[in-house]
Amino acid sequence: MRIAAVIPARYGSTRFPGKPLADVAGRSLIRRVHEIAAAAEGVSEVLVATDDRRIADHVESFGGTAVMTPPECRNGTERVHAAIQSLDERPDGVINLQGDAVLTPPWVLKAVAAEMRAHPELPMVTPAARLDARSLELLMEAKAAGEVGGTTVVFNRAGDALYFSKAVIPYVRDPKGGAPTFRHIGLYGYRTEALDELIALPPSALELTEGLEQLRALDNGMRIRVVEVDYRGRRHLAIDSPEDLVRVEGVIAEDGELVPR
Repeated sequence: MRIAAVIPARYGSTRFPGKPLADVAGRSLIRRVHEIAAAAEGVSEVLVATDDRRIADHVESFGGTAVMTPPECRNGTERVHAAIQSLDERPDGVINLQGDAVLTPPWVLKAVAAEMRAHPELPMVTPAARLDARSLELLMEAKAAGEVGGTTVVFNRAGDALYFSKAVIPYVRDPKGGAPTFRHIGLYGYRTEALDELIALPPSALELTEGLEQLRALDNGMRIRVVEVDYRGRRHLAIDSPEDLVRVEGVIAEDGELVPR
């Protein structure tokens, strides 16, 4: 099974223009994310999907492959789909790795790719990490303070998603119930035909209400397999602003590099 990791990278971010080219502890953000994808076992190839020639030139300068996509793509999913549509031979599966996911361990992508290979009939695969008591407490404190970031997911015995939410789910009425809380990791593996189907569907009410694109798939009866992953003590943080970049550099200094130079 040929699985391509596609990294959508847009230059014109409102909060952080030029973010993919920003220097993060000596390497550009997009190069770091590319190296993570390239280090993931089970990934056949890595592509950067962009609408900006500056990003494409930079990717090609370090030996990566860039695919130019239309500027009218509304989000990363549409950009990923546009990239694979332009290929002479489409892959069997696609992993959408966000261009700011600079601290996503390669073994998380490996777990998604392995599930896709083991069950090629699955439309979608996505990872989630079990929260310990302290991590759950911090997440709930952040939500109480009004923070939007951080998505949780619940899934059935087969591992298929029941619901994703910006709220903390499940609601713990009785701690003795024993249901853990899982933080969703925002990367997705798609069977290529399933991505075609998803892109053709209109946004759903749940998607628009929660601001979570994966709810469009659930709303239309598309299975999403959730794979439990372990960050092995690494911290989870994306770069949405210049302030986040400083925090990520601190994490790299303390935790070490995910992919050695």
